[in-house]
Amino acid sequence: MTTHSVDAVWKNCLTTIRQHVNQQSFKTWFQPIDPVKLENSILTIQVPSKFFYEWLEEHYVSLLSKTIKRELGEEARLEYRIVVDNGGSSQNAMTFNGSKTGKQQADKSRQVTEGMYGNIKNPFVIPGIRKLEIDSQLNKNYRFDNFVEGECNQLARSAGFAVANKPGGTAFNPLVLYGGVGLGKTHLAQAIGNYVKDNFQTKTTLYVSSEKFTNQFIDAVKQGSINDFVHFYQLIDLLIVDDIQFFAEKERTQDIFFHIFNHLHQSGKQIVLTSDRPPKDLEGMEERLLSRFKWGLTTDLQIPAFETRMAILEQKMLSEQVDIPREVVEYVAYNINTSIRELEGAFVSLVAQASLTRKEVDLTLAKKIVKSCINSISRDISIPFIQKTVCEHMDIDMEKIVSKTRKREIVQARQIAMYFCKQFTDQSLKKIGGAFGGRDHSTVIHSFQTVQNLAETDKDYHRNLIQIEKVIKMSMA
Repeated sequence: MTTHSVDAVWKNCLTTIRQHVNQQSFKTWFQPIDPVKLENSILTIQVPSKFFYEWLEEHYVSLLSKTIKRELGEEARLEYRIVVDNGGSSQNAMTFNGSKTGKQQADKSRQVTEGMYGNIKNPFVIPGIRKLEIDSQLNKNYRFDNFVEGECNQLARSAGFAVANKPGGTAFNPLVLYGGVGLGKTHLAQAIGNYVKDNFQTKTTLYVSSEKFTNQFIDAVKQGSINDFVHFYQLIDLLIVDDIQFFAEKERTQDIFFHIFNHLHQSGKQIVLTSDRPPKDLEGMEERLLSRFKWGLTTDLQIPAFETRMAILEQKMLSEQVDIPREVVEYVAYNINTSIRELEGAFVSLVAQASLTRKEVDLTLAKKIVKSCINSISRDISIPFIQKTVCEHMDIDMEKIVSKTRKREIVQARQIAMYFCKQFTDQSLKKIGGAFGGRDHSTVIHSFQTVQNLAETDKDYHRNLIQIEKVIKMSMA
């Protein structure tokens, strides 16, 4: 039969198949197929990978069989030609007969691929991996039982636990956790992963930072193994991606993640994302991707209140089996109020100093450690500290200062915060602008000049500026 006839037969098959699967599944699993030849009622089609072939046989074998028999008669059979990427420029074609049972043929193909990359190329581990052996990349210390709950994170923790108990089976898909630096986003996200890994052993869990995902994709492009990259991620039952804000302006990475996201979501797989801001404030992201981030639940983790900070320190004392006077714990909890990470860092420094110097943990030592930590905080995370200081002084929510709103009082607070960030930090203008909702360096320069001009001409404005500056300088003293 001519090549044209082969194309015509497959085109008719696709018309039938399209009526029985959703649009995304059709695009993912049937559009990439190329018809090769038709001889003696045997239709040969070419698919891009072993994994692709196995998926068709496992999920669509019945549909394919009925469709082909409808076109070619009861004697019709299907064969697959699979292009196997050997990691270089050469590619070999392998041909398999379509199976009647699907699973038997899939098992056969797994034997053939033994010694290659299991089913696909795994970007995390060495060749020979199987699905259930995929390294989750999780930190086993991040668990629900050592995640201290408070008003600052109650909704996020409850949603996370619901997802962990029924991954892919709740309305919280995706679950987007957002908040500032060191407030527990990564801890909670990985706690979900560890819970699923421990209680759903047949489900594959994977934690990956947005940076690592991007670098893997770049490697896949260089090596010509994008199909393997996509198919690997399509294996995952619970995918956790940390710091999605760093996908901004990376168009190809966003595009490939869009397709992976769609496949996982439509397959009932669970997706957990973390970000430093809510999806609505993410700039440099494709609108179609942002719309999908909003499908599930978006919830924030806020700066913990004094009582929650006390509970965190008490939990650390219990886990480390150390006893610290309550007045010391209260002093540390009261003075370290920017993030959980810095609070725990102060605790570790306190215990270490006491151990090394053979001194008791008392208020004098605590004051020395806290002063050192506060100085360190002001140097290391000064941008969020300045944002927080300005917002508290001007009675404005932190979320608004990094949002797109152009309300006069918000713009003024944003300009003042940018002014002090430029004055008191060594961060680049690009870095400062990025911390204010992804704004560019020219916005920072304009804000700095505007504040200088207003301070010279408006006495009340200048007085307000001095008060904020005093608070910042006192924290750095």
